[in-house]
Amino acid sequence: MLINLFSRAMMMSTPLLLGSLSEVFSERTGVMVTAIEGIFLMGAWAGFTAAYITGSLAMGLLWAALAGLLVAMLYAYIVVTLKQHQIVTGTAINILILGLCSFLQRVVFGVPLSPLTVEPLQKIAIPLLSRIPFIGQIFFEQNILTYSIYLLVPLGYFILYKTSLGLVIRSTGENPEAVDVSGISVSRVRFVTVSVSGIICGIAGAFYSIGYLGMFTTNMIGGRGWIAFAICFLGNWNPIGAFIGTLIFGLAEAFAILMQSNASTILPNELFIALPYVLTIVLTISRRSFNVPSKLGIAYYEEN
Repeated sequence: MLINLFSRAMMMSTPLLLGSLSEVFSERTGVMVTAIEGIFLMGAWAGFTAAYITGSLAMGLLWAALAGLLVAMLYAYIVVTLKQHQIVTGTAINILILGLCSFLQRVVFGVPLSPLTVEPLQKIAIPLLSRIPFIGQIFFEQNILTYSIYLLVPLGYFILYKTSLGLVIRSTGENPEAVDVSGISVSRVRFVTVSVSGIICGIAGAFYSIGYLGMFTTNMIGGRGWIAFAICFLGNWNPIGAFIGTLIFGLAEAFAILMQSNASTILPNELFIALPYVLTIVLTISRRSFNVPSKLGIAYYEEN
């Protein structure tokens, strides 16, 4: 039971980590991607639709990435190019995507008499490593998206803190005037970073539809995009902090799913469903200090 709990926690932390990592990079440039919930949902819909129509999960992931890119580019155009309010814009896009996915689902599939499903991503056991007692079953019997986070966390840390690109990203959120004076376009850095983040968030959303459940519903994201958004804050805008945060939330969600499936529990299922969201509030309140990028959420007007 314990192995199953931790294995599921690793799996459930995957989309949260993808989302929080993308948010770390975007917010380091000064842009909060408050449309993350909508990007998750659009990725989930596009991924499922492509996988169902083509019969290819790889095509589903590609469509999810493209859908996430399009939504992120729309958001970036409004908040970076047009300098509009980031929170208001993100909220509007989230509402738009919710209605759009419901509409597109009805247009493409009509009203099916039975739920439409695809075979979700299968677990891949890594030879030798998967045979390690306890650890092997938790870390090395996962699907391809979960394995990707083993690479993305150190890669994200390396890019952000050990490369000139990472220096530009961090400087754009801390001192955009210096970046502008050096001849680098602040708007371009922000636009490109948000767009790339949209690709990753689209794939994260597809995890729920084709990586885990094998089906799509318009309420399947259920605020998890916002949890990924919160993990970025709780992890202090650091890939390592985001990784630790997602493990905690992944464990909470895995525990909630385990308890919901346990019919013998005397506590209501709603309590366990709310557990990850309650944890978000508790950890946010208990955090003493934040290393907030100084220009986060503030539009920058470049010198002519």
